[in-house]
Amino acid sequence: MGLIRRIIVFNLALFFSLSSFAQTDSLRKQDSLNHVLMLSYQKKLNEIEQQRVADSLKSAELQNQLNSLKTTDNLKKEELLQQLKEISDRNQLQEMQKKARIDSLRQYIKGQPVTGVMNDTLFYIYAKIGASTPHERAVNISGKIKNLYNNDFLKVDSIITVKSENTIDIVYGETIIMSVSETDALWNNRPAQILASNYASIIRNSIAAARKENSLSKLLIRIGLVILILASLWFLIWLTGRFHQKLIFAVKRNKDKYLKDLSYKDYTFLSSEQEFKVILFVVKIFRWFVIALLLYIAFPLMFSIFPFTRGWADALFQLIWSPFKRVFIAIWDYLPNLFSILAIYFVMKYFIRFVKYIFSEIQSEKLKLSGFHADWAMPTYGIVRFLLYAFTFVLIFPYLPGSDSPIFKGVSVFIGILFSLGSSSAIANMIAGLVITYMRPFKIGDRIKIGDISGDVVEKTLLVTRVKTIKNEEITIPNSSILTGNTTNYSSYAQNVGLIIHTTVTIGYDVSWEKIHQALIDAALKTDMILQEPKPFVLQTSLDDFYVSYQLNAYTKEASSQAIIYSGLHQNIQDICNERGIEIMSPHYRAQRDGNRTTIPENHLPDDYQAPDFNVKVKKDDTKN
Repeated sequence: MGLIRRIIVFNLALFFSLSSFAQTDSLRKQDSLNHVLMLSYQKKLNEIEQQRVADSLKSAELQNQLNSLKTTDNLKKEELLQQLKEISDRNQLQEMQKKARIDSLRQYIKGQPVTGVMNDTLFYIYAKIGASTPHERAVNISGKIKNLYNNDFLKVDSIITVKSENTIDIVYGETIIMSVSETDALWNNRPAQILASNYASIIRNSIAAARKENSLSKLLIRIGLVILILASLWFLIWLTGRFHQKLIFAVKRNKDKYLKDLSYKDYTFLSSEQEFKVILFVVKIFRWFVIALLLYIAFPLMFSIFPFTRGWADALFQLIWSPFKRVFIAIWDYLPNLFSILAIYFVMKYFIRFVKYIFSEIQSEKLKLSGFHADWAMPTYGIVRFLLYAFTFVLIFPYLPGSDSPIFKGVSVFIGILFSLGSSSAIANMIAGLVITYMRPFKIGDRIKIGDISGDVVEKTLLVTRVKTIKNEEITIPNSSILTGNTTNYSSYAQNVGLIIHTTVTIGYDVSWEKIHQALIDAALKTDMILQEPKPFVLQTSLDDFYVSYQLNAYTKEASSQAIIYSGLHQNIQDICNERGIEIMSPHYRAQRDGNRTTIPENHLPDDYQAPDFNVKVKKDDTKN
């Protein structure tokens, strides 16, 4: 309960300070606005007043002349009466002008409140007198009323009205509480004497009511009501806590009974333990909501007990309700822009669908455009879609809330700078991806070689290309690296003219090239996935020190099966050469056969094969012998 007490004390102090500050600041701003709007009116009023004074003097002079005329001087009398009538008509016209001017200012100018002892508003001041603004007049009158209340010897009935030269004063003894001018009377649509009498009656009643309200018995009753409200508030908060504890206990006790895993097929959205935590969170939020609601109800009740705090109840309500009100008003005002955004969104959405349909027709080769390849369709659609999204954002941006604010613009520039500084390599890869798309060096499924990496293309994006090697390794290559290097495509011509696979064997000079050519061609034709037509061919690529290099070339359409084809081809070359008694001179063998066994495997040799003996030939010198 110490926490609740601290919250109550803090909120009381906060609302007192906010109420006082807001009221003072509001009055100052309103008085400044009144001062600006009243400048032009005061200037016109001074001109009218000067004319009224001159007309008054002229009227008095004419009246004296009229009184001095003889009864027989009718012509002069009529002339004077006519002049008096003109002055009277002009005065009436001036009064009408002043009233019309005041009526036009009513919708712009707000009166400054004169407050009583209990901070209740007694009446409003609209006009200035002399150098005193309406706000200064209101503050001065309110202060004098409070001073009269503090006078223990005050006789309320002694507050009376006294007529002076240009105003009617409300006085108590020698103290002038306020003066009522002709302008005040015009603002209130009442004669000055009646308005002054009304103000005097209001002031007398306000002081009398304040003395009655601030009596000891009233004060004790109000203190008792405050204690009752605080006790009720404490009891309700305690009751809320007890209810919260029992509810948590009930949930824990029945958790296994009512809480089940929320799942669909093999995926669990929420387990029973997660559901229990969610329920605890909701109950906790509900508890604090109830406490906040009780505090919100209790504070206005307490503020309404004491007269000097009754205005704080309205201030508290406005303090909480005003943000929600502004949100609702902002949402309502934003609805036209929201409808504009929705219209732009739906139009562009279906237009992008139409563009996608066109490019899908090109991709499926139902729609053919001269010079535009089918595999360009979807990459080009991606570029067009990006540009359309960007154009959509440009159209929507002015309708976003706060788009014209300096903060929004500053954040946009900051994000743009971060994007430009941190994405240089990404942009380079994107540009390289676009270039590669339209260069068409390979497509998905092609067997390619990039640098030392060989494999099948499994994915092409704007940023990277992914290749699966023959060992089922997925390698991601940045597009910028592909663009700056060489790319070998084994699949481009495989289906049309066939891919030429080739291998080199070295055979000694003791075997004729015709025999070797035929053996290699037979080995190629015996290999799976080697085409019979075009026919394999052999090239003699070099004549080395110990052997001749023969390059076998054969056609295949299975570019992705090169490893299997090469393996089978090498096996067949070994078998054919062994069957036909041809030695493959790799690694190197010297051609000297004396005492050396042949390199042909034993299963291809005769059963009675023996390695040759060493032969030594000696030449004798007959003369010496």
